[in-house]
Amino acid sequence: MNWSLGNYWYLLLLLLLPLLSIFLIRFLRWKKKKREIFADSRFHDSLFEKRSGFTKFFPALYLLGTLFLIFSIIDLLNGSEEVKTNQRFNNVIFMLDVSNSMNAEDIDPSRLTEAKNLMLGTMQKMKNDKIGIVIFAGEAVSIMPLTTDYGTAETYISAVETNSMKIQGTDFLKGMQAAAEKFKNVSKGSRKVILLSDGEDNEGNDNAAIRLANKEGISITSVGIGTDEGAPVPEYVFGQLMGYKTDMDGGTVISKRQTEALKKMAESTGGDYVDGNNINEAPDKIIDAVSKKSSSAQTLVKSQNANHYYQYFLIVSIFFFFLIYILNPKKDFNI
Repeated sequence: MNWSLGNYWYLLLLLLLPLLSIFLIRFLRWKKKKREIFADSRFHDSLFEKRSGFTKFFPALYLLGTLFLIFSIIDLLNGSEEVKTNQRFNNVIFMLDVSNSMNAEDIDPSRLTEAKNLMLGTMQKMKNDKIGIVIFAGEAVSIMPLTTDYGTAETYISAVETNSMKIQGTDFLKGMQAAAEKFKNVSKGSRKVILLSDGEDNEGNDNAAIRLANKEGISITSVGIGTDEGAPVPEYVFGQLMGYKTDMDGGTVISKRQTEALKKMAESTGGDYVDGNNINEAPDKIIDAVSKKSSSAQTLVKSQNANHYYQYFLIVSIFFFFLIYILNPKKDFNI
């Protein structure tokens, strides 16, 4: 039997005991004084009803009855109990590629929109995990710390665009460095990164990103966005399409998903690769991949269905007051 008290202010009810004691003492003194005023002490035996030998225990019975009554009230008011439970959870950083190539429209309506929808769909299936968001291109920045406030995360995600980063390009190492910084106070067993990208690394730092992830105990679940055939990269100015990205010779650049690079990042860090082109299936696969090596932690959970024992205290309290009643049938204070 585990005892738990949700609110220690309930213990103030025990102050009723000294108040009751003071009341009983003052009552006995008052009664004795009234008798002495009414008649001399040598006439008391003939004038007043003879007291039972049990009456000297009545003050103790009153106090004990009140004590157990207070115990029953305290337990009744205590509507919850703390239960230790093992919960499996992760600390997950969504690392979102916001380079210009994510504007490619080989996935309708665009790679970036698909990635954002995948993030939202994955979050809706999460329960205990803490989540954070890092966006990266030629540089990286954390736009949301680790939190369980999924509603706020949706607000941040909806505002992300490729122009959110001034320095363009794609540098996986910069993104991993930003994620590792967010994990500095997190145990290595629960560090997970969900990388949403088309896999193009303009800086050639994917191997360096893998080394950093392994050093920091980060498992990467890579989600590939885009097709292997690829598509032109639109260029926007103030939301207006100005044309498509071209190379040094004036030819249109075709951006293709680098599936093998994304698979390498996942497999080298103990994670899995997920094809992100199917919005209906990908969130479940991401959750399965992230949950493979979830860490376990013992937490205290307050249960509203607490086990109460007030009825036992109440029975004891009634027993003491019943003794007073049967030993003093006139129900007066002849103590």
